Amino acid sequence: MVDILKPTFIDFIDVGVVAVIVYLFLAFIKGTRAFQILIGLLLIFVVSILARAFNLSALSLILDSLMAIWIIAFVILFQPEIRNALARMGRYRLLRFLVRSVEQLAVSEIVKAVQEMCKRKIGALIVFERDIDLGEYVQTGTRLDAKVSAALITSLFTPHSPLHDGACIIRSDKIVAAACILPVSKEPWVEDYYGMRHRAALGICSVSDAISVAVSEETGGVSVGMEGKLYANLEMKELTTYLEKVYAKEEK
Repeated sequence: MVDILKPTFIDFIDVGVVAVIVYLFLAFIKGTRAFQILIGLLLIFVVSILARAFNLSALSLILDSLMAIWIIAFVILFQPEIRNALARMGRYRLLRFLVRSVEQLAVSEIVKAVQEMCKRKIGALIVFERDIDLGEYVQTGTRLDAKVSAALITSLFTPHSPLHDGACIIRSDKIVAAACILPVSKEPWVEDYYGMRHRAALGICSVSDAISVAVSEETGGVSVGMEGKLYANLEMKELTTYLEKVYAKEEK
């Protein structure tokens, strides 16, 4: 009996792996509505245990009848977070954080275009594809497959131009499509403080590893979306440094 209860080295590894998985999962959903839903499910689970402990037959019967659908409900409720987590895991393959790059000239042209649009208060949304393919969003827009240039980007977003609505998607040093429709973040705090363009900028970087740059037509301010977060009011120097760091060619 003593040997059965004595923990082994494998047991410690088992507990450690489970603890890491739980921690990473909670870190992914912290601050989202899914985290609040998880708390609610845990409370229901605790009530279920207490109902059995105190022999509350009716309550136990109701909760037990729900157990069969809890797993399916969990997957449905947490689908965005699960997709995001799996996408990030795929991005870290080969122990590299950044594998997609663009030419230094492209970065310069992008910054030049953003600077011009900020000056003229032209609303814009630019998305940079990285490891995760954005083909499904490219298909919603107009294919261009044009080399990145400041003049082209600025003309795309100029008011009343045919492709000024939606986002342009950049793959390496090519503008693959414009007027693309992106998923919109539904986080309550985003809906309270930002318009559709910034909500889309946050939405695309929440469901993929893409980088988004949004220019406000009201203020001319620049925001960058990355890994489910939105960094607002960036200076041109900050944007330049940021894009160079993210898209600089890596040593193989």
